[in-house]
Amino acid sequence: MIEFLQSVLALIVTISILVTVHEFGHFYVAKKCGVHVERFSVGFGKVLFRLQGKPPKVDQGIAANGPRTVSNEPLAGTEYCIAMIPLGGYVKMLDERDSLVADDLQRFAFNRKSLWQRTLIVGAGPMANFILAFFVYWLLFIAGVSGVAPILGEPLPGSPAERVALKAGSEIVNVDGKPTVTWSEVNLALFDRLGDTGTIELVVRPDPPLSGLQNASLPIARFLAGQDEPRPATALGLRLKQPVMAPILGEISPGSPADIAGLKAGDQITMADGVALSAWSDFVALVQARADKTVALRVKRDESEVYLAVTPEAVVTPDGTIGRIGVALGPQQWPASMQRVIRAPFYTAWLPAIDKTYEMTRFTLESIGKMLRGLVSTRNLSGPITIAKIANQTAGNGLESFLGFIALVSISLGVLNLLPIPMLDGGHLLYFFIEGLTGKPVSERIQTWGLQIGMVFLVGIMMLAFYNDLLRL
Repeated sequence: MIEFLQSVLALIVTISILVTVHEFGHFYVAKKCGVHVERFSVGFGKVLFRLQGKPPKVDQGIAANGPRTVSNEPLAGTEYCIAMIPLGGYVKMLDERDSLVADDLQRFAFNRKSLWQRTLIVGAGPMANFILAFFVYWLLFIAGVSGVAPILGEPLPGSPAERVALKAGSEIVNVDGKPTVTWSEVNLALFDRLGDTGTIELVVRPDPPLSGLQNASLPIARFLAGQDEPRPATALGLRLKQPVMAPILGEISPGSPADIAGLKAGDQITMADGVALSAWSDFVALVQARADKTVALRVKRDESEVYLAVTPEAVVTPDGTIGRIGVALGPQQWPASMQRVIRAPFYTAWLPAIDKTYEMTRFTLESIGKMLRGLVSTRNLSGPITIAKIANQTAGNGLESFLGFIALVSISLGVLNLLPIPMLDGGHLLYFFIEGLTGKPVSERIQTWGLQIGMVFLVGIMMLAFYNDLLRL
């Protein structure tokens, strides 16, 4: 229950940050273009908190030829709100399409602004998300981005990595021409090749580095195309060298044998079936060999010892039936020799920050394209449950991890909002593009049709993402 509440809180914080930044982009540029903003809301539904801004200083005098209608009241200040449903937000601008606007106030209406001003206002929301990601990456590179060194363990038997004679202890320094300082950068470069045919080019530094850098070409054909949970490193036989980790438990899957047995996150397994344990790998091997057999455990919990019994469930894998109890390895400190830190001075950190923002934007766009072509499974779409879970995990791993997650989701939000789908910012930009070509606005009837189509499409995507979330649970 506590973990659930933490996940909900992490989701609210994450979405609130991203939505506030996105809507502030619209708000700021609208103000600069002379559009009156009636409401700035974080969240939807019933208003929980509101703050009335100061009325704008507006000259509401009547033009020489005289307007047909004159406003009876001056423009009210912008209303800043926090609403009950924290899964979005909006900026409501003065617009003749929503309500009657007196002639002397029409110059403050969004629809009365020039095409380029309306384009800037709509595009400012996604742009604010990209700016947020850049700013976060800039701060992270100044502070130092840490990660696990991409040093290889023994390649999987019969795998492409074994066939090209990659040796344990070698460090991957480049994948397809991209420098890889950490294992996460290796994984990102490999995920970038999902669905491709050709070769993945690796540059490795052998251990000991007597002969300099070595090249390795791994052939691929429709690489993991359409797989629900692709694991490119494993598919290529690449295994990260693992230090000796103590058998300390991390996340416990709800309803799993470990959960039923009473195991908790933070428990350290000291003995199993009378065998003393000091390494996580030994505990995993013992559990996998005891499918459907009860295992007696001695557990160190805080300062006391607890005796429990767990029965691993049988799981069929390509290599045979193994036991599984539904636990993850708890967070532990890796040796300094197996860690890497990427750091830059504050006056040059903006360069890797721009590069990182660009790379993640390109990766997101290419992933969407591959998904539309069927090269990447739609099961990889994530909804609010997965976002909440990851937000909670990254927040628990420290500020660096959580900020990196914020930057990644901010880029995803910016890219998705620029897709040419009615209801999204990209749909409005598409209408403005057509208006620029034809010299006249898209008709209200076509916009209404587009709104209905966009609504159906977005609801369908949301339902699919939520369904994927439930399957992951």
